[in-house]
Amino acid sequence: MSALADRGAADRERLGRQVGALFGMLSTLYGPDRLVLKAGKLEALDGMQSSVLEEQVQALQKLVFEDPTIALPLNLEEIPRALEEIEDELADLLARRSVEERIDKKIAERMQQRHEEYVKELRIQVLKEAGSPETAQTLKRYATLEKMDRQRLTRSVMEILRPSRLEEIIGQQQAVRALLAKIAAPFPQHVILYGPPGVGKTSAARLVLEAAKQIKRSPFGKDAPFVEVDGATLRWDPREITNPLLGSVHDPIYQGARRDLAEGGVPEPKLGLVTEAHTGILFIDEIGEMDLFLQAKLLKVLEEKRVSFDSSYYDPSDPQVPRYIKKLFEEGAPADFLLVTATTRCPEDINPAVRSRCAEVFFEPLTPTEIVRIVHDAGRKLAVQFEAGVAELIADYTAEGRKAIGILADAYSLALLSHRKRTRLILRQDAVREVVKCSRLIPNVNQKGHSGHEVGRVFAMAVAGYLGSILEVEAVVFPSREPGKGSLRFNDTAGTMARDSVFNALSVARRLTGEDLANYDVHVNVVGGGRVDGPSAGAAILLAVVSALQGHPVRQDIAVTGEISLQGRIRPVGGLAEKLYGARQAGMKGAVVPVENLKEFPGDAHGLDVYGVSTADELLPLVLAMPAAQESGAPPVEATRRRPRHPNRGPVPA
Repeated sequence: MSALADRGAADRERLGRQVGALFGMLSTLYGPDRLVLKAGKLEALDGMQSSVLEEQVQALQKLVFEDPTIALPLNLEEIPRALEEIEDELADLLARRSVEERIDKKIAERMQQRHEEYVKELRIQVLKEAGSPETAQTLKRYATLEKMDRQRLTRSVMEILRPSRLEEIIGQQQAVRALLAKIAAPFPQHVILYGPPGVGKTSAARLVLEAAKQIKRSPFGKDAPFVEVDGATLRWDPREITNPLLGSVHDPIYQGARRDLAEGGVPEPKLGLVTEAHTGILFIDEIGEMDLFLQAKLLKVLEEKRVSFDSSYYDPSDPQVPRYIKKLFEEGAPADFLLVTATTRCPEDINPAVRSRCAEVFFEPLTPTEIVRIVHDAGRKLAVQFEAGVAELIADYTAEGRKAIGILADAYSLALLSHRKRTRLILRQDAVREVVKCSRLIPNVNQKGHSGHEVGRVFAMAVAGYLGSILEVEAVVFPSREPGKGSLRFNDTAGTMARDSVFNALSVARRLTGEDLANYDVHVNVVGGGRVDGPSAGAAILLAVVSALQGHPVRQDIAVTGEISLQGRIRPVGGLAEKLYGARQAGMKGAVVPVENLKEFPGDAHGLDVYGVSTADELLPLVLAMPAAQESGAPPVEATRRRPRHPNRGPVPA
């Protein structure tokens, strides 16, 4: 009996909590004050305040079913069924309340919309009745704009010195010829232009179009447009409200369609740059900075040669829709153009879908000689005479044609400040040096190579973007204090890839020299803390370690590139053309590259003697002044692209 009583008490306690929860829901639904008033009308107030479970359930039933005549439950067993009925009815009440609130909200929104439309119609009607929209303030602003249009400050120096003929683009003859062949052909191709900034990519694209207009077989007419835009400024709008590249639709309510169209509720399509470039060239600079989703949209336009428009406001049966808008919605806007893009990024950083649809043309970095030519050509346009060495001085501080023009323009302006009208203007080196000092410029060409020899110091070829450079790799080797307890030190700023190259080089050095490097303290350093992003410094690190270990001096007028494997093979690397350019800029006379890279040997090696090697055994005699190599006296065999299978296996004469 005691167990049954305990179970009954537990059931009653559980049902009491359920009843309390239902009262809480009713209080939330009606509010405390309204619930008390409702309970008073339905004679349920005493039951709500009662401590008897049956009376509480009766009060719940009266409130939910709104029936004051409901009797008390007969016993405890009837209470769960009664509570279940109360829950069902309460669920229906909540559902109805939610639907009613939603409908009320929609009604309020619709009334607000109708009110705004009515006010807008009244405003338009008042404007029409008032006649001219001009006021004294608007007329004053119009007069100010007209006055500003008649005034001009001057043309920018870049506008004056910009190339006006293809022959004025210096140092890019092969690239310009390749671009012209792809654009002026009967079946032109979309093109991606790669190269460092300031070498003439944009000017070449613009001038190639003008040249193509003069060729009979070219599909471009005399009025073919050249539309230019920067990819970094184009962003994808997921709301489709604005899209300057492809075009968008301005609805009559929120986006401000033309007033006469807005009155009739007609959406107005706004054409984009792709339609503006129809039958011409759309030039997108820095395509690598453009939004990927927008690139996908652009590729679809390239395939279909049309842009489609859509709007929920468009009604094809509306007689007030103008014919041009109906044509745009039903047929789309024409967009048959040639896409020419430019980027300073590497090809692997460009969207593969874009690359697969475009031919690729590479613009070369400018040499100091070409920078000098650009400066002299700009000087002739400015009608200014140079002091000897001015153009060469400018070339020392930049490898960009645009930057060279900027330095020249600054120096020219500076010289004008102290120029006397009756004397001839001569641009002197002092003016250039003052510009360099004020602009905090550093020399672009750092001559590191020389004809001497040094122990433990090797020049490695590197590339960043499209500009090659030289890294100094140095090594020192000391006998350790205790045999077998040597150490290795390497600057962490060079990166983990370079550290792996160091470990590979030490293993190969041990095999080549027979020395147990555990008996030595080895310190390898990349001078300046330069970061090495790839394994191409492995061969140079091997040379530095072997030179320091055996005391053999290294030629200082030859640069090295190549990945070193544990078997001592020299593996191919990337960016060969840029690396050779950087080596020549640094005053090198020769370059050692992996023999497999000779397949991509550029036509112009910038005056360098290029040697191909396949193993470390071939590499060491080329660069190190080893006694065995000096005694052999074997003449070097020139390794060129035409003979990639016969690399130089002899020593380079010192």
